[in-house]
Amino acid sequence: MIIFFLVLVFAFIFASALYVYSIIKNGNASNYYLEKADLSEDSQKLIYGNTNNYYIGAKNPLVTIVEFSDFACPYSKESFAVIRELGIKYKNDIKMIFRDFPVIADYSADLSLAARCAGEQGLFWVMHDKLFINQGVSGSGELLELARQIGADTKRFNDCFNNKKYLSAIQKDFNDGQELGIKGTPTWFINGTKIEGNIPYNIFVDIMEDIINK
Repeated sequence: MIIFFLVLVFAFIFASALYVYSIIKNGNASNYYLEKADLSEDSQKLIYGNTNNYYIGAKNPLVTIVEFSDFACPYSKESFAVIRELGIKYKNDIKMIFRDFPVIADYSADLSLAARCAGEQGLFWVMHDKLFINQGVSGSGELLELARQIGADTKRFNDCFNNKKYLSAIQKDFNDGQELGIKGTPTWFINGTKIEGNIPYNIFVDIMEDIINK
């Protein structure tokens, strides 16, 4: 039953990625991306999260990208390098917020927990990258080794992980994602507009250029 569910999730994500690509390829995506969503205050809270969510980029950005992601998701793995490149290229214009949506594997929440436990030592984004690069790592011992490799205090990390210190924050992200109708990862909100699937780097650049130069 679990395998069947995972197959359905992967199929949905793949179909979403193809749908996004087909819209862009046919030249119908520009206005869709550029239109800023008219969000209620409640919707903004659901999308943007709170101070518990990690972000990188400008304090007053022209573009805010929120990603609901799963460290066990292969499509999220493909996207993470794209996002990191965008952050460097548009560091003065973009803000990127990471939110957890652990749905792919039974250990997905543990991966989110590992990232947040590294985060309390100022190492969230380093662990973020490490988890995607080493996708497939799942056990507590393996995660502790990754923490050691990035220079974290392993005792502090282990205490945080074993006590599931940030599980409620992860659950909040997941609950918010469900309220927003998210079914798979990665799911993006670009200035409030929802996009599903893996977006290629060159398409992301086109979106950014259109918004910034509008």
